[in-house]
Amino acid sequence: MEALPELRVLVLKSNKFDGNMSLASRSNLPFPKLQVLDISENEFVGSLPQKYFKNFRAMMDVKENQTNLTPSDDDDDRNFLFFLEMRITLKGLDQLLRRLLKTFTTIDLSSNNFSGSIPDSIGNLNSLRYLNLSHNNLMGHIPASLGNISVLESLDLSSNKLDGGIPSELTSLTFLAKLNLSMNNLVGQIPQSTQFSTFENDSYVGNMGLCGFPLTRKCNDENRLFFYCYS
Repeated sequence: MEALPELRVLVLKSNKFDGNMSLASRSNLPFPKLQVLDISENEFVGSLPQKYFKNFRAMMDVKENQTNLTPSDDDDDRNFLFFLEMRITLKGLDQLLRRLLKTFTTIDLSSNNFSGSIPDSIGNLNSLRYLNLSHNNLMGHIPASLGNISVLESLDLSSNKLDGGIPSELTSLTFLAKLNLSMNNLVGQIPQSTQFSTFENDSYVGNMGLCGFPLTRKCNDENRLFFYCYS
């Protein structure tokens, strides 16, 4: 499927698919137009598919003026964008979409058995709107490169085994409306910004080493030192 040049939506959620998606690719440019990847609630294993994060061209440098098609666009493109129907989970809610704008992009790899770390290359997807990697076995730090995804609206990394601090780079995500980092092993002071001040306790619950607003746990000098060193 990765060699299909016009594939824009791939939804395989809620099955029993398994295997390792990080194995060598047969295509030099896999999924060149893919905007929606939802393989949630399956049994995939191994590390996250970094080869895709590096090559999802439709999730990189998308211009806002590509949102609507003009009369000069071919009929296939126009029909695809305006007569599509798909059901996906966005910001924790099941939603039915009836059209696909060129600026709509989402990756949902949640509820599988992925392991290893979150690769820095995910920050290359600077036009990604929704990212859900929750309910896996991911370890290591949250990559600071996520701060490069300037249009990101929803980030869910909950129920993994992530450690370290929350990168201060995430405070630059001014469109971020939903953040869930709960049920990990994160430590240190929660970064403060106008956007982060809108998130409540449930964004951080289950991280016994976190402190600072909005949690009631106050930070001591050791917590602050860890945050500044990590940032």
